[in-house]
Amino acid sequence: MNVKGGKWKVFVLVCISIVLHFPLSTFHLLQAQRVEIREPVEVKTVEVPKEHSANKALLLSFLPGGGQIYNGQAWKVPIIYGAFVGMGYFIHYNYTRAVKFKDEYLYRVNHNDTPNLEDYATYPTSNIYSLYNSYERDFQLMVIITVGIYALNLLDAYVFGHLYDFQIDDNLTLGLTPGVVPTGMGLRPTLGVTLKF
Repeated sequence: MNVKGGKWKVFVLVCISIVLHFPLSTFHLLQAQRVEIREPVEVKTVEVPKEHSANKALLLSFLPGGGQIYNGQAWKVPIIYGAFVGMGYFIHYNYTRAVKFKDEYLYRVNHNDTPNLEDYATYPTSNIYSLYNSYERDFQLMVIITVGIYALNLLDAYVFGHLYDFQIDDNLTLGLTPGVVPTGMGLRPTLGVTLKF
């Protein structure tokens, strides 16, 4: 009975410790999970700068002026289109004159120097041919200049697309500071002035 009674006492003590320990551990758990209510924190919004792509500006400028608008330089668009309109006029003017003088020259060659147009009846055939060559050359030159204007449109959009985020500050400084210029080969260093921009 002693052995059984000893076991019984141990069992009762374990049960009592569990019963006393459970509410205390639950209280600690509940206390650890207690949430403090605080005032709302003010959220600050930060603007993330829009990423600007020079390649996108280049692609958009395949339609003349598109890259300039993307770069925020819409004021260049009327200049670009004005240049294209002007070059279109000169291309048309030189082309129509070249065709007219070519037709007049070919008519004269095929009809024993008989003039076709009364306005140019006094012109010799060699002058008609020279006028045709002159207008044809000017026509080709205007086409080349137009292609150059288109290429400048692409180049302008691409370069300013790269320089879009470039910051130019008015607070530029120029400073003179004394410095020591090291020299090699066992010579003593010399004093000098450094210029920093």
